[in-house]
Amino acid sequence: MPRPRYRRTSDGIAPVEVPAVLPLVVMTVDADGSMTVAVDGTPFLPAPFAPAWVRGSFAMILDQLTTQHPTPLRVEVREADGSTFTDIITPTKSRRPATEPEPEPGAHAPSPAPAPPELVVLHGDGFAPGEDVAIAIIIAHSDAAPDGTARGLLTPAQLAVSPTREVILLGRISGTPTIGHPA
Repeated sequence: MPRPRYRRTSDGIAPVEVPAVLPLVVMTVDADGSMTVAVDGTPFLPAPFAPAWVRGSFAMILDQLTTQHPTPLRVEVREADGSTFTDIITPTKSRRPATEPEPEPGAHAPSPAPAPPELVVLHGDGFAPGEDVAIAIIIAHSDAAPDGTARGLLTPAQLAVSPTREVILLGRISGTPTIGHPA
């Protein structure tokens, strides 16, 4: 096993080790919407007795893979029409198991559960039913409803990173854009 190429810093925190070659995830989408997935050439299959992978499985697959791999992943999506999309997916802290803080001495009562996050919403229409709809600043994806409508749910903190406070919903199949300022 090669030795890491970093040293501990004076503050005792080691920088994140990034591999020279990222794990490659290849998702091949067939014309009927079914999909095969391979990680570094090894098939990545659904759980036993689970349905086969389909286009709508993207988010679930990426969640599983980023949980299993602590490093960024290179994801290549090969569509039936021959087009290819490539992206780097970085595991977020929210996908890694959180460690419980040490209780303060003398503190015996558990703290109350945190309140659910406040969400803002942007609605759009004109999307193809069931299509993947990008929400830009691309931090998430949503699916269009059977009637072609879509919505993007964001926390105020996510919206705050946009200096214009604009959000874009973009249909990956229809190309339909919706641009707005969520309320």
